[in-house]
Amino acid sequence: MSRPFEGIRVIDATHVLAGPFAAYQLALLGADVIKVEHPDDPDQSRDSGPDLALNRQGMGVYALTQNANKRAVTLDLKQEGGKEVMRRLLAGADVLVENYRPGAFEALGFGPEAVAAINPRLVYCSISAFGQGGPRGGQTAYDHVIQAASGVMAATGTAEANPIKLGAPVIDYATGTMGAFALAAALFQRERTGRGQRIDLAMLDVAMMMQASHLTAFMRTGKGPEPHGNDHAYATNSAYEAKDGALVMLGASNLRQQRRLWAALGRPEVAKTDNEARLAAREEEAAALRETMRTRTADEWETFLQARHVPAARVRTTAEAMADPHLAARGLLHRFPEGAPGVEGAFGVPVAAFGLAHGGPRVDAPPPRLGADTDAVLAELGYAPGDIAALRADGAV
Repeated sequence: MSRPFEGIRVIDATHVLAGPFAAYQLALLGADVIKVEHPDDPDQSRDSGPDLALNRQGMGVYALTQNANKRAVTLDLKQEGGKEVMRRLLAGADVLVENYRPGAFEALGFGPEAVAAINPRLVYCSISAFGQGGPRGGQTAYDHVIQAASGVMAATGTAEANPIKLGAPVIDYATGTMGAFALAAALFQRERTGRGQRIDLAMLDVAMMMQASHLTAFMRTGKGPEPHGNDHAYATNSAYEAKDGALVMLGASNLRQQRRLWAALGRPEVAKTDNEARLAAREEEAAALRETMRTRTADEWETFLQARHVPAARVRTTAEAMADPHLAARGLLHRFPEGAPGVEGAFGVPVAAFGLAHGGPRVDAPPPRLGADTDAVLAELGYAPGDIAALRADGAV
């Protein structure tokens, strides 16, 4: 069954995590994604990650994560030969994704107007830290810097220990996911209008959107979220230590769930009939839950409460979460048991966070080495072997 983006060509001129992840999501759904890197200054994710041997091969785990299904070419966009190759690529493409500093791609001759003159149907997506305009438009950042700038860090931690950076680069991957959504929307609209357009996607905007309910609350009350650690406003929606010392996160959030929780614990009289009463009795309820939760292990509580339709989970490490057989059943991961070029031994990569009834996301090819497909792509663009050799001699590819 065909996938949604088969026949769509994406030029991926991005680096690190957010931009490559956006293009990766389209690649999983069938798009022909061509990753463009400088021959002497490739995507920094190629030498990033905890496996130093892979970093030395230019196949760091950060690069492996979001480059499967792509083809890799090298171009020096400061040389006329490299520029001409890029112009040919763009002429036949549907999407360009770039995450250079605002203004940098324009300086190379590939701003939105110049590209529209080459291909008016092309969707041009610019991903940056703070956006293409505004007082901070020219500034740069990474995930953790945006966490600091957006208020995410200040709202994370406890009253005693804050601000704290989130443990995962969630802003990067949320930006990549939002980028894939924006690209899908723009391509859908192009089917109606026949016109391409510019997408201006900022990591800061995504970080703020990930706090949407906090923003609405602030605009209403003038008060921002405070760092409460593992405690929620409702005692039945917080974490507690179990008999074995492990933590259990309770998720009895609404009134029905908190009634089921207290009934399961043999204390139906503690259940409240409205949320204001729950807020007023929080400390009393928390004390009762702290005592009760110490009577069973975390795994026992998870099994017991889930069987009674009360959301609850033992707090797991990454290793424990990855070992959960549920992940295998969901098809969330793809494994390369024989390794891949530049990667000795088995490895695996995440795929997508959703499935489709037919034509869904899948991995077809491993992440490519730097420039692995340069000659093949140039040949597709009409370059003869002698032309390719000349480009290489000039350092343009």
